[in-house]
Amino acid sequence: MILSICCGVLFTLVTTAESACSAGRTKHELRGAWIATVSNIDWPKSSSKTTSQNKDDLTALLDALASETINAVFFQVRSNGEAMYNSSIEPWSQYLTGHQGTHPTPAWDPLHFLVIEAHKRNIEVHAWFNPYRARSGSTTTTGLAPNHMARELSAHAHPYGNYIWMDPGSKQVQDRVNAVVMDVVNRYDVDGVHMDDYFYPYPTAESFPDTATFNAYKSAGGNLSHNDWRRENVNTLIHRLSTNIHHAKPWVKFGIAPFGIWKTGHPAGVVGLSSVDSLHADSRHWLHQGWLDYIAPQLYWVIDGPQSFTKLIDWWSDPAQNPTHKHVYAGLADYRVVENNWNVNEILHQVQATQSRTAHDVWGVIHYSAKHVEHNVHSLFTTLKSSVYKHPALPDKYSYRGGVPAPAAPKVTASGPTLDWSGSSHENVRSWAVYHSVANTCTLVKVLNAATTHLDVSGQGEYVVSAVNRLGEETDGNPVTVTTVVG
Repeated sequence: MILSICCGVLFTLVTTAESACSAGRTKHELRGAWIATVSNIDWPKSSSKTTSQNKDDLTALLDALASETINAVFFQVRSNGEAMYNSSIEPWSQYLTGHQGTHPTPAWDPLHFLVIEAHKRNIEVHAWFNPYRARSGSTTTTGLAPNHMARELSAHAHPYGNYIWMDPGSKQVQDRVNAVVMDVVNRYDVDGVHMDDYFYPYPTAESFPDTATFNAYKSAGGNLSHNDWRRENVNTLIHRLSTNIHHAKPWVKFGIAPFGIWKTGHPAGVVGLSSVDSLHADSRHWLHQGWLDYIAPQLYWVIDGPQSFTKLIDWWSDPAQNPTHKHVYAGLADYRVVENNWNVNEILHQVQATQSRTAHDVWGVIHYSAKHVEHNVHSLFTTLKSSVYKHPALPDKYSYRGGVPAPAAPKVTASGPTLDWSGSSHENVRSWAVYHSVANTCTLVKVLNAATTHLDVSGQGEYVVSAVNRLGEETDGNPVTVTTVVG
């Protein structure tokens, strides 16, 4: 025991196993936000800004998200076959530089910059890819860079609706997607790989023009129906990516945010577009096979409605759909607070619904989209921070992923109101979690990055510092605590 007196307060350093924060102390909850780059939805704010302005906008966005207790971002790095990072495979994004294939000047790499700045703020970065969409808002290749996939693989690029869409049945297209994803996984310190609901395109009155590749499949002896073959094309890509991502970096999570209804009538009474039939995305099969680490269905409906939010989240998290107990997040439609005049309490109640279902593998939410969080639309996050987001949270644990040793327990000392700590090694530490116990109630009060090893504390009670690795695992054993008593 070490005693120190400063400013009329007695600080006692103890290592007691009776600590109120010794067990069951962690608040694990993913609080995510999608950062859409397509059409400059969230960032970049426009395609004509300078490098300096874009950096300032991105750091301001991260600051806002961190202040709202967001701990993960899903950053759209590839929206239309173009890169929001320095790629040797695909052209620079038009949404960054104003013209596809044009390098930013002065040169910089937004994804590299984002990873560094987000990790400083204890925010995970999941790289968000659109695998098959090649162009939005136009069906011509005019203006596309020479190394764009719709030019290099032009035989498999099809005008459809108001898009150019790559054929998922093409092995060359699948190889391209795999190469792009693995390039990012291998070169960037991302925490996850993410895809949304766009696999085969949302249907129009015309059938998707993939007859040539389907006929080639049949000629080679294939016996699946056209729609089953389409589903198998997507299954093949998802399985391949899951295997390759986890082999390259076991700690990188792989997750998908499908359309919120897998199939009309599932659950009973819910009617709507069937993603398994219309988009050929059999997300339930991916869960059954254990290929995903998490699933984040886009549940953009109210609780008390025909597509009930709570009925759907219960269906997705049911062991019949999720027998391998992978993590389930709810995709939330913050944008509807603005566009559809939703009361902010609808989003509040949806967050509360997820927080009450952790025993059923529901471990958080992802807000669409980041600008609505950044601007606190209709004081939504003021409402959330007054209750469900009152305290910070650590992203949920992925202990089963492995590949990351548990960090060493920190050694804490007290000098007046300042806590200082160190560990035998910091290479496995992503964050430090600081807990405060008052009246036998333990609360997570701060999450600090690995480079921060001191904190000024205030208030009576007990403080605990634990080390957290990138899989959300905390130090084992009884952490060192500091008890403060007014003297």
